[in-house]
Amino acid sequence: METKLTYDEAEALLKKYNKEPFHLEHAYTVEAVMRWFANDLGFADEADFWAMAGLLHDIDYEMWPEEHCKKAPELLCGASDELIHAVCSHGYGLCCDVEPVHIMEKVLFAADELTGLIGAAARMRPSKSTKDMELSSLKKKFKDKKFAAGCSRDVIREGAERLGWELDELLSKTILAMRAGEDAIKAKIG
Repeated sequence: METKLTYDEAEALLKKYNKEPFHLEHAYTVEAVMRWFANDLGFADEADFWAMAGLLHDIDYEMWPEEHCKKAPELLCGASDELIHAVCSHGYGLCCDVEPVHIMEKVLFAADELTGLIGAAARMRPSKSTKDMELSSLKKKFKDKKFAAGCSRDVIREGAERLGWELDELLSKTILAMRAGEDAIKAKIG
């Protein structure tokens, strides 16, 4: 899989269309999570591609929320068709009809919402970190529909199903993925 973009070009595109610190942190978080999953699932040779899809997945969301996943192909001109498909597929059934097909796209679909939920749960912890988060704690937050209400539990469940995983497996692995990238993300966003 190829991107046709360098990392520096991708990051410049991200920052051109995203200014809010929250959106930038989310992009870097999903990038790190996708890189972790690529390595964990045996796709280390595609880790850069997976990471770039994570970095750019919400490229159009901040400025064009009503055109999310529809404006992205225009903004990603010069990127490979594979990367554009991957970016758009994370919005399947929500804001577009580009279905996640490749395992990487299925991980992106599942992890996007879940990173938001885990991030919100981490901010509520005394440590403000995923490093001491346990699955049981996250599951309590997952069951509380009022907590991080904007993070769709249905999308997270559907993501686990698309991957053929139990929900607990998706939750556990995503905590590990976020934990692994936490320090680097904090260093990036200052």
